[in-house]
Order: sequence, then structure tokens, then C-alpha cells
Amino acid sequence: MVLSGKHALVTGGGTGIGLAIAQALAAEDADVTITGRRPEVLEAVSGPRIHALQMDVSDETSVVSGVAKAVAQRGPVQICVPNAGIAEGRAVHKTDLAFWRQVMAINLDGAFLTIRECLPGMREADWGRVIAVSSIAGLKGLKGAAAYTASKHGMIGLIRALSEDYLGTELTFNAICPGYVDTEIVSRNVTAISERTRISAEQARELMVAANKHKRLIDTDEVAAAALWLCSDGARSVNGQAIEIAGGQF
Repeated sequence: MVLSGKHALVTGGGTGIGLAIAQALAAEDADVTITGRRPEVLEAVSGPRIHALQMDVSDETSVVSGVAKAVAQRGPVQICVPNAGIAEGRAVHKTDLAFWRQVMAINLDGAFLTIRECLPGMREADWGRVIAVSSIAGLKGLKGAAAYTASKHGMIGLIRALSEDYLGTELTFNAICPGYVDTEIVSRNVTAISERTRISAEQARELMVAANKHKRLIDTDEVAAAALWLCSDGARSVNGQAIEIAGGQF
């Protein structure tokens, strides 16, 4: 794999899956821009090939100016990883429009805006990889999380449409759909489930472990390895796919 000279942009790249993907790309000599809303988090993990950029994917102005700044500093983006997301469950009868729109703005609108702003560089170079981090909830209904499920289904629909738009070119569009991954999000969900259902934190964690087919949490490096493969020449015919990383079939 030769990613030297390629500029990658990873949203939500300061922690969890996003950081693991950014580090994997940087290890293959890509220049990686990581974005997020907390500059102190981004700066803490920056390095020679990983560069921090404050950007809010739910704000169109922030995305337009952020991607433009990244391009000005490191050249056109050729690997785009829309990863930033909010993972919070709420029953529909308790879901107000503000919460619904917040989830859509970050998870779906954010992916759309990021891809849209990165596309010109890919089109000009006639080479690009878009790897959206969706979820197993993009392929199946997740109980108690209608907004999240809908946003992740929408992300896969966006990816599939784009793959059709660019058939026959050197641009590919795919989604990665992990089950429960061992990140801060799982830790936060453990607390939320425990408080909501009045079970212990250990029991709440076991619920998420049990939801993965192989009965363990997924490591971030497993997701990063899939993203790296999608950038390789060997995956050049993989396009419009939603790749499950969940320990088995759903």
C-alpha cells in the first residue's frame, strides 16, 4: 500500500474509531487531518503526520471553511472518512424535534457536508476513497434508538447513491458498520443504560457485549484495518458496500 502524498481527512478523529483510523493511515505515510469540536483533544493526539483542525460537522460554514483550510495546508483530500457522530438512544415517544434534528445534523448532515466539500479534490485527481463510519444500526433496527438508527440508515443510502454516481471512475464509496466497539461511547452508554434501567454498570456492559455476535466488544484497530484495506489497490472494485464488523451475520 502506498499512501504517501495522499491527504486524508477524518472527522471525529481525536478519539475512538476515528483516531484509530487516522493513526493507521498515518502509519502508511498519509498526511491526515483530524477534525472535532474540542481542540485540546485533537492537539493531544497530533503528530508529524496527524494534524488537528477544529470543525463542527453539524455547521455548514464550519465544514466549508474547515475543509478549505485543510486543503490549503496539505492539498486536496483524497481519502475522506466521515466518522463524527452522536450515539444516544431515546424512545420515540420521548423524542422531541430538537433531539431528532441534533442526531441528523451530526450523523447524516455532517457526513453529507464533509463528503461534498472533499469531492472536488477527488474528482480533479480522478482518485478517491470515501469511507463512512456507519453502524450495525445502519442495517438493522436498534431498539430504543430510532433517531440514531434512521441517521445511520441514511448514511448508507448516501454512500450507495454516490457509488452509483461515480461508477467507472477511480472513486469508491463504502460504509463500515461496526457493532459495539470498545470506546468512550460504550462507556457513556453503560452509565446511561444503568441509570435508565436500574441495573448495574457491569450488567449494562454485558448487554452490549451480548449484542455482538461473537460476544465481545470490538477493538478499534479492527475497524481501522477495514478502513485501511478499503484504501488499498486490492479493494479498488469494492464500491457501494456496507461492511459489517460485528462478529457474525445479522
